[in-house]
Amino acid sequence: MMTAGGPSMNPVLAESDLPHGLPDFASISDEDFLPAFTEAMGTHLDEVAAIADNPQPPTFANTVEALELSGRDLARAAGVFFNLVGPDTNPRRNEISQELSTRLTDHANTIAMNPALFARISDLHGRAEELGLTEPQRRLLDKSYRDAVRAGAGLDASGQTQMREISSRLAYLTTTFSQKILDDTNASAVLVDDVSQLDGLGAGQIASARRAAADAGHESGYLISLELPTSQSVLTELSDPRTRQRVFDASISRCARDNEFDTRELLREIVVLRARRAQLLGYRDHADYVIAEQTAPDATAVEQLLTELIGSASTAGEREIAALTEFARGVDPDVRIGAADLTYWLARQRRSRSEVDLDAFADYCELDTVITRGVFYAAGVLYGLSFTERPDLRAYHPDVRIWEVFDESGAGIGLFLGDYFARPSKRGGAWMNNIVDQSSLLATQPVIVNVLNIPKPDAGQHALLSIDQLTTLFHEFGHAVHGLLSAVAYPSQSGTSVPRDFVEFPSQVNEMWALHPDVLAHYARHHETGEPIPAELADAARANAGADTAHGTIEYLAASALDLAWHRLSVADAEAVDDVEAFERQALRAAGIGTDLIPPRYRSAYFNHIFGGGYSAGYYSYIWSEVLDAETERWFLAEGGLRRENGARFAASTLSRGNSVDPLVSHEELIGHKPEIGPLMRRRGLVTEDV
Repeated sequence: MMTAGGPSMNPVLAESDLPHGLPDFASISDEDFLPAFTEAMGTHLDEVAAIADNPQPPTFANTVEALELSGRDLARAAGVFFNLVGPDTNPRRNEISQELSTRLTDHANTIAMNPALFARISDLHGRAEELGLTEPQRRLLDKSYRDAVRAGAGLDASGQTQMREISSRLAYLTTTFSQKILDDTNASAVLVDDVSQLDGLGAGQIASARRAAADAGHESGYLISLELPTSQSVLTELSDPRTRQRVFDASISRCARDNEFDTRELLREIVVLRARRAQLLGYRDHADYVIAEQTAPDATAVEQLLTELIGSASTAGEREIAALTEFARGVDPDVRIGAADLTYWLARQRRSRSEVDLDAFADYCELDTVITRGVFYAAGVLYGLSFTERPDLRAYHPDVRIWEVFDESGAGIGLFLGDYFARPSKRGGAWMNNIVDQSSLLATQPVIVNVLNIPKPDAGQHALLSIDQLTTLFHEFGHAVHGLLSAVAYPSQSGTSVPRDFVEFPSQVNEMWALHPDVLAHYARHHETGEPIPAELADAARANAGADTAHGTIEYLAASALDLAWHRLSVADAEAVDDVEAFERQALRAAGIGTDLIPPRYRSAYFNHIFGGGYSAGYYSYIWSEVLDAETERWFLAEGGLRRENGARFAASTLSRGNSVDPLVSHEELIGHKPEIGPLMRRRGLVTEDV
């Protein structure tokens, strides 16, 4: 076999002859990964040395572009391995991930701090205006320079040594944090002995809980597995308040139980090291360090947005709680609503306000039908895409399905992998991965994965989706379309490789099609009878989805405020934190959103987005992107909604361009003005008048 770096028998590095470069998962074992990464990193360093030591004067082509196109073996290995760790890990993969976290960080630092390479990049950056670069080239040059500076290339020897130590330690800590969350989430699942304690759940959910208990080694009983957020969706259905409390307590105490999975010492060290790194590089704090690379102007602008939203959400929350309490006491005069009960009573209140049974919606929302006749249908109408399932291709797990994706002309443009069902080896939540990045220079087409955590039904049964699960399915496919429609030259600019506070925007836009009348009519059939969804049920589902609760907004804003509070700390203040829970309480009170009744969507100890993932000082991104999304939804509807012409304009302005252009400029060109907060405020029910 041949790789970019020369002959190799390692199947991880072998160029795949499968369609669109799909890795040959069947040929790869866990023991192949470390040798593959070792070889790939060596090859990459040789390539970088040749660029840095080139005797010719630096040009964009022989320096920046050459650096961008180097390391293809390493990209191939990373595309395979890091796709596996999230959705299908095991003890050996965790060990490998832990070792690679520091090795890859050290590898990146070695390249960034190569003085000869940095001198060439700096020279080009200093005379960028003379080089006649295209916009994508100029953006690549600017980012190459900024990335090197932010990695410590401009520091003296002592500073670089500190940066190496900090970044290597952070890589280890954040990887460990993620692993502990998965372990403790699995360990915290709630075992129920008596089926009567599951009253309110459907037969399929009860069967799934029984199977989960058996899979975990319990001879009897029912196991309620936990989802990643604080608020567990099962709480909306469980009628037994004691069972609700057990599930809530298990959720909120994760990773803070003084056991081997406790993450509090890890996160405190993470916060201190991030503050030190920011200080070394001349930033006020980690939030300023992060937001400097986003579309938001600075951390102060983010704080101002959150403050405005928190004030409105808190007022709306007070009204909501008052109305909910009145409703609940009308059902049970002695009821006391606690944090474990809130979503249950909100769901009951919602059902009481509807003349139709909203729970019946799931009967018309069968997973396979929604995928093929809903998600794919909307993508076909908007973007001209079609999807052909490829059962002849093997993915990394038997549950994963593969489709080949074609454009309007019938040309294959990539692969889409759907990994929808929960399992103990999969971390919680939902996300999109790139196994292969699109790049015209490399002649590569995208291989995209969507990962969800829908309970797997028993053999012969259907996976029926709630409205929340349906929305998540469309959301993640919005990320997938962003990757599939990418049409850029440089791989680092492809698809979702945009600023963190912009990346959620296209996926949020795609949510609008989930209950669109044309799309819903195309997929919503009863899973047993095949009858179309009744018009009154479809209307009720749309009305319910459009009525966001203040509860959900407060949960999210509290988590965003908590994220910023941790990452606005100076080194001295971070080192002074000795009680994680006390810090949380103080931070939430200071933000004006502290309440025991509505805890943050994530408590610090299991806040994987910011202490294990890439959203540190960036959890605000969802609401920041939603400002753009609300404006874009308004634009789509004003232009006629689900039309090929609108999809083509959105693809041309945003989905195809990745980070090759300024994404905010492209968005303003699309909607015709700078985005405003009014549409978002109205959508979330935070104002009743036009703002």
